[in-house]
Amino acid sequence: MAYSEQMWQDAKNKCRLNNEDIDLAKRLGLNPRSLVKNIPNKSEPWKAPVSVWLHEIDEKRRKKTEQKQKRRAKTAAARNDGSDTK
Repeated sequence: MAYSEQMWQDAKNKCRLNNEDIDLAKRLGLNPRSLVKNIPNKSEPWKAPVSVWLHEIDEKRRKKTEQKQKRRAKTAAARNDGSDTK
């Protein structure tokens, strides 16, 4: 479902995000409602601000992607090494 630009603007204002953070949220596949839901309340001191939360999610995804690529490279190298000895 495509979310209206007005919803994104509301989330931007409520969460105190900049345009880069909104673009990051869109790339991550989040929706404006999920951003607003994750605004920390005074009774939730463990929650990070939404912009920090977005960057943490992005960093985790990048690490996972790197690890996958390394594993694929290792298995491809192992296959190539095994085929040379035959």
